Amino acid sequence: MICFNVPPCTGNEMKYIGEAVASRKICGDGQFTKRCSEWMEKRFDAHKVLLTTSGTTALDMASLLCELQPGDEVILPSFTFSSTANAFANYGARLVFVDIRPDTMNIDETKIEAAITSRTKVIVVMHYAGVACEMDTIMAIARKHGLLVIEDAAQGVMASYKGKALGTIGDFGCFSFHETKNYSMGEGGAILINSPAYVDRAEILREKGTNRTRFYRGQVDKYTWVDIGDSFLPSELNAAYLWAQLELADEINNDRLRSWQRYKDAFAELAARGRVELPVIPEGCVHNAHMFYLKCRDLSERTALIQFLKERDILAVFHYVPLHSAPAGLRFGRFAGEDRYTTAESDRLVRLPLYYGLTKEDQDRVITAVRDFYGA
Repeated sequence: MICFNVPPCTGNEMKYIGEAVASRKICGDGQFTKRCSEWMEKRFDAHKVLLTTSGTTALDMASLLCELQPGDEVILPSFTFSSTANAFANYGARLVFVDIRPDTMNIDETKIEAAITSRTKVIVVMHYAGVACEMDTIMAIARKHGLLVIEDAAQGVMASYKGKALGTIGDFGCFSFHETKNYSMGEGGAILINSPAYVDRAEILREKGTNRTRFYRGQVDKYTWVDIGDSFLPSELNAAYLWAQLELADEINNDRLRSWQRYKDAFAELAARGRVELPVIPEGCVHNAHMFYLKCRDLSERTALIQFLKERDILAVFHYVPLHSAPAGLRFGRFAGEDRYTTAESDRLVRLPLYYGLTKEDQDRVITAVRDFYGA
């Protein structure tokens, strides 16, 4: 069976986990947590990076830092994972979904302004497949209306927009290091804080509402409970696993990019004949090969393709059911404007196996099977 995803493993993970155990500091904010955070701050030119227990809790922290009140509105795409929405619905915000662009599957920046009301407080963008949203336009709209911007860059580690790392453009950025992501710590994430004004409170929220981080730095003589918070700090064992991959971040990225390009080259003829559509990378965007997808003619064809591949021991999968059509989406939000592309495009999309270490032989099997399906 050719799996859809294989979690990355570079070889030093167990060694570093052993070092973390030997240090007798495994609860977090030890040497590996600091290495990971400092590496990302330097590599991505981020003001402050804090590791979290997941990409979801990174979004939760960003939501808390926005100080939303019940009834406040948050604009976001419907084509995203539930975590993007839960982070705000959890605190009583109303979700306002807008349509996506069919070329990138990202939020349509031209639809955002019409969805803004007097209750709007935040715009959330999700960089699908590690391809950036049109951030110049989105940031201009946000500043014009006095709104905060959160980048759900769960899929965007090592990707950029006009030279800026995804996650560093809005007020807050959120990474995921889930086992399905390009870099993994099993379950984990990070919040990127792009304004110094939010750093102190972010550290307090992450440490269960205490000022323990300041205590460890010697800034206070004792720590105490000073605000709301939660246990957002991941284990040092998880950070040790991640560090083994960040050390080889470029190797992992380049390996995935080679596989992505082989898919694109292999299916160029099918696309030229109008049988499938391929991913689009707009000018100014540098992607990270988080995924490679094809767009079929319609839902029926996609279902048949997935089954065809499964019968040949190849696991290909569809992606999100649009949130605005889900039971919780109907309960906690509304769709602003016309759903012209969100549902129709999501019905056509199928993701092919892509992961660090995917062999040429296995990729050739996938390519041959897809071509056979289309009679190429």
